[in-house]
Order: sequence, then structure tokens, then C-alpha cells
Amino acid sequence: MPAPRPVESVSINIRAKSRQRDLIDQAAGRLGRGRSEFMLEAACHEAESVLLDQTFFAVDAGTFSKRALLDRPLPPTDQLRRLLKTKAPWETGSHKA
Repeated sequence: MPAPRPVESVSINIRAKSRQRDLIDQAAGRLGRGRSEFMLEAACHEAESVLLDQTFFAVDAGTFSKRALLDRPLPPTDQLRRLLKTKAPWETGSHKA
């Protein structure tokens, strides 16, 4: 097993328009983060999303045939009806901000 690589910081430089920088700074400030921390977190989140969306899953024929279950609607049950009638917390006004 190869030895783990040492964690080293590297510099990433990008160009941005002043309005883009201001928008990023405003959002980072709202979260109590610095620009670099905010940008790195957002970029890594997007990169993970792209990579996960393009992940290849190899499954056997039996497992693959079960994917059709995802397209079938759930059978109507009392529990499902109650769930669909339940308002989201932001619709009821009972959530705490």
C-alpha cells in the first residue's frame, strides 16, 4: 500500500469581474467565511457533484432489471396520503428561523 501523500497547500488563481467578487464576498460574509474558504468549498462541492453525476455503476442483469421499480408510482396507502397532505415546515410557519 503506497504511503499517504503529505497534505500540502497549493495556490489557485482565477480572474473575476468586480461584481462577481462582490457577490462572492457578500455570500461568504453571510456565512461568516472568508472569500477563499467560501470559493474553495463551493468549487469542491460542484466538482464532487459533477463527478458523482458521471459515476459508472456496474451491476448484474438481475439488479439492473430492478431499476424499473424506480419509475413505478407507490401504491396509494393511508400513510402515503397523510404524507402528501402534510405541509412542509416552511409552509406551516412553525419552523424557527
